[in-house]
Amino acid sequence: MRLIEMATACAVTLSVGTASYSALNPSKLEAQARLVADKATCRTVNTAIVGFIAMNGTDPTSIRQLRPYVQGDISRYRIVKGMAAGPGC
Repeated sequence: MRLIEMATACAVTLSVGTASYSALNPSKLEAQARLVADKATCRTVNTAIVGFIAMNGTDPTSIRQLRPYVQGDISRYRIVKGMAAGPGC
């Protein structure tokens, strides 16, 4: 067997093994996905601000007004001059 064939066989074996492990551990994958989904970003909050303005015709004055437009925790953010302010902004 040549070196390139051996490397290809190893890569395929490793990827199949990783996929199998992931398929056999769906609860861990779901928990990780939920953790990531629960974290809102500045872009998420800014998108919610635009959605609020489009639906109501006025600027939001409080972050609480944006809760129906966002899935996840936005409590660490605030609205400053019509834009999101908080972690990562």
